[in-house]
Amino acid sequence: MDFSYSDKVKMLQEKLTSFMEEHVYPNERLFEEQLNGQENRWAQVPPIMEELKEKAKKEGLWNLFLPESEYGAGLTNIEYAPLCEIMGRSIIGPEVFNCNAPDTGNMEVLARYGTEEQKRMWLAPLLKGEIRSCFSMTEPDVASSDATNIEASITREGDEYVINGRKWWSSGAGDPRCKIAIVMGKSNPHAPKHEQQSMILVPLDTDGVKIERLLPVFGYDHAPHGHAEITFHHVKVPKENMIWGEGKGFAIAQGRLGPGRIHHCMRLIGTAERALEQLCKRVQNRVAFGKRLAEQGVVHEWIANSRVEIEQARLLTLKAAYMMDTVGNKEAKTEIAMIKVVAPTMALNVIDRAIQALGAAGVSDDFTLAANWANARTLRLADGPDEVHKAQIAKLELRKYRD
Repeated sequence: MDFSYSDKVKMLQEKLTSFMEEHVYPNERLFEEQLNGQENRWAQVPPIMEELKEKAKKEGLWNLFLPESEYGAGLTNIEYAPLCEIMGRSIIGPEVFNCNAPDTGNMEVLARYGTEEQKRMWLAPLLKGEIRSCFSMTEPDVASSDATNIEASITREGDEYVINGRKWWSSGAGDPRCKIAIVMGKSNPHAPKHEQQSMILVPLDTDGVKIERLLPVFGYDHAPHGHAEITFHHVKVPKENMIWGEGKGFAIAQGRLGPGRIHHCMRLIGTAERALEQLCKRVQNRVAFGKRLAEQGVVHEWIANSRVEIEQARLLTLKAAYMMDTVGNKEAKTEIAMIKVVAPTMALNVIDRAIQALGAAGVSDDFTLAANWANARTLRLADGPDEVHKAQIAKLELRKYRD
């Protein structure tokens, strides 16, 4: 495995790093100020975000995901990994470059499985950053880590499908730019277990779609993005809105979540790097009990452990990306599962040490650590909890030793 970066990737790394330092980091606080200065935090996107997006487009730092696709930058997963890491150093970073979840996953679904009309209607404006989308799979009444539990119904009636059900944690649905949802539901309860589900496109302004509430995460509402609980009451959409075909929902979910999982891990490595950077800078000039924190043995241990854990996670991420590129997502499922377990825990450990080093400042809004910790903690659940991935890893490992 060769993890050296091509000249193209090195150039993009330099451009991204410069852009982050010149435009993104200095405007993180302005983003929050503009957001909080509005009467309704959900009604309008802070103007600075659209300004940054236009700058990123002009710099050619746009749609860097979608490996080997006519719609993206033509990068492989292993080429995209170090770039995604740089974007992940800021909570607002991924959106600036149109590389933010859940839009990336939804664009991948449309690019891979969508009809030409679906691509024209929804993929094209998503790629331009003109609209946003949400992904409605998780339900409050069932254990949604097992996607076959999904109970929302998708029923064919003539030339339409009728959707009924309740979803929650539909990330992005609070955004005023969110126009379309990909909804997963059960279209045939009598089919084989993994062919009962379908995915369908539902415009959010369709009659019967109602956002019931927006759910905070550890007290963060993530406005104007948000995580919505949505009810679908006798919602009718044209039959042409079905993605790929009836009974393909579970297969689409597996295809969608593989790249999404590794993108989260790439971003978490960037988050952890920034946390370690904040730790190291802070301990240089803080004095306690007669010497700088940087001279305290326990702080040395925090720094050393953090560097070791970050490097381990990065190498496993690169291996998973390499395998996705060379043998395909299906063959790389063990590595994808492993990094999805490792990366969030690693990031939580590093961020926690940085918070400890900064003391009370670490849990404040003056630094990015508290918000990043909350985000990293959710990623031990999002796209499948740790326990599901560990069970898969164990099963695949045991399979090697069967007679």
